[in-house]
Amino acid sequence: MTALDRRDFSIALIAITVVVLASNILVQYSFHHAGLDNYLTWGAFTYPFSFLVTDLSNRRFGVKGARQVVYVGFVLAVVLSILLATPRIAMASGAAFLVAQLLDIRIFARLRNKAWWLPPFVSSVISSALDTVIFFSVAFYCGAVPGLQMTISDMLGSVGIADSCIALPWINLAVADYTVKLMLAALSIAPYGAILRIMRPRMAQRMA
Repeated sequence: MTALDRRDFSIALIAITVVVLASNILVQYSFHHAGLDNYLTWGAFTYPFSFLVTDLSNRRFGVKGARQVVYVGFVLAVVLSILLATPRIAMASGAAFLVAQLLDIRIFARLRNKAWWLPPFVSSVISSALDTVIFFSVAFYCGAVPGLQMTISDMLGSVGIADSCIALPWINLAVADYTVKLMLAALSIAPYGAILRIMRPRMAQRMA
């Protein structure tokens, strides 16, 4: 890896860690505007940019490099989230982040040779759906787990992660959150294209 590659990798790593950490903190706060208190949290407006970082990393470094960004970002974001958010949200975020981002990388790779805007849009739309279901069900569902006479909080406590459940209308939040993710996936196409144009000379140099 050249010095330029290392610099860009560091930028991607910092960006994805900051986005995920900020989202894990902001998801605990409802969006108190336009009567959307029970439908949106502030984290809905920041987390979708993690897919933008992953997709640009995929273009810049390829599948292997993008996975490295996700793995290292996953560890950093979870550790920092435990310290600055809550253990439950850190675990929910970590699980959702890792599964969804790796799916995003796989879908993006399959569409890599299609129209430049198609891979980031399609991969974000599909991966965001999975991310939303995993995160909100683990982070805010306080009832018993189907088939088990225990709550998710009980399960977390059994593995040494004692954390109370924040009882929020998680289904409403999940639906609204995914709607915002869809809108931001579309809006992110413009900055993705702009950054891609800047990156192309470096990509050509790397391939040379």
